[in-house]
Amino acid sequence: MLGIYHTHAQSFLLILTIVTTLVFAGPIFLIPLTWARWFQWRVPEHTDLAVYFGRCLGAFILIVEALMLRAALSGEGIEFTFQVLLGVAGFMVVVHIWGAIQRIQPWTETAEIAMYSGLGILALLFYPIAQ
Repeated sequence: MLGIYHTHAQSFLLILTIVTTLVFAGPIFLIPLTWARWFQWRVPEHTDLAVYFGRCLGAFILIVEALMLRAALSGEGIEFTFQVLLGVAGFMVVVHIWGAIQRIQPWTETAEIAMYSGLGILALLFYPIAQ
C-alpha cells in the first residue's frame, strides 16, 4: 500500500517535524542530560549514554555521507546536499562555540570551530548554481 495517503504527505511531514523537534531534536540539542533522564537513563551511572549519543550522531553523519556520495557520483540532489552541509556546518559551529564558552570540552573540540567554519565557507564557494 505504498503511498496510499500520498495526498497528506506534507501534513504528515509537518506533524512529524513538530513532534520529533519537541521530543527528540530540541531537547537532545539543548538539554541532553535532562532528555536522558526523561527517557530513564540514570545519569551519570549509565555511561552507556555516551555510547548511545555517539551512535545516534554517527548514524546521522552516515546519512550526510550517503547524500554527499550520491550527489558526488550522480549529481542527484546536489543542491539539497549543499544545503544540508551548510546546516551541519552552521549548527556545529554553534555547538562548539557553546562548549568553548562553557569550558566543557577539550581544546580539540574548540579547534573544530575553525574546521566547521571552513566547511561552511567551502560549501558556499562550491555551491552549485543552476545554469
